[in-house]
Amino acid sequence: MENKSRSFIAEALILAVALLGVGFWVSATVIDYGNRDRTVQVRGLAEREVSADYVIWPIVFKEVNNDLADLYANVQKKTDLLTKFLESNGISKDEISFSSPDVIDTDGELYGDHKHPYRYNATVVVTVASGKVKLIRNLMAMQAELLKDGIAITNNDYRFQKVFSFNGLNSIKPAMIEEATRNAHEVAEKFAQDSKSELGKIKTATQGQFSITDRDENTPFIKNVRVVTNVQYFLKD
Repeated sequence: MENKSRSFIAEALILAVALLGVGFWVSATVIDYGNRDRTVQVRGLAEREVSADYVIWPIVFKEVNNDLADLYANVQKKTDLLTKFLESNGISKDEISFSSPDVIDTDGELYGDHKHPYRYNATVVVTVASGKVKLIRNLMAMQAELLKDGIAITNNDYRFQKVFSFNGLNSIKPAMIEEATRNAHEVAEKFAQDSKSELGKIKTATQGQFSITDRDENTPFIKNVRVVTNVQYFLKD
């Protein structure tokens, strides 16, 4: 009985030693794997200022009258004069669109004291949509000339705002991605040097969304294009 007990203890000790050995090997493998998979993740930025290449310009004026027929006659007359002004300054017919006048009958309003000097109030919108951004900016500065024809342009109606946009992103996208990637590589290289490592190949890379914003609120015709790339590099000892 005593011999069997000693034999069992000896087998248990052998198994324990074997398990310790396996445990050490597994642990060493994980550490080695971690050393081989050391990485650094960095971001690369690219920014450019570009000029808007398309503009939508709603030209708004108002007309008032107590007679509805006269109101529409005056609206048509001033719309024709405005169209002539645009076409004579380089805007083509297919770049001009018209919407129906928005007419308010002040006598029919539910709220208010109904003491308006004119019964009918019309808001007229003539919209110019064109890639001739520089030309249209010049016309915006010339719109005071329309006062000679009795057309007072309204610029403070929040519903109708001019919009400048940039549609040439595809033409600059490859160069900007290259610049952002190069910037990321420079950052990763500096990190590797500081950590006494050597920069390896790219493990993963993702391109962020391009954003196009106004450079500032005073120059909406100048846009800031921005992209950020995320790149993960292997590090080597």
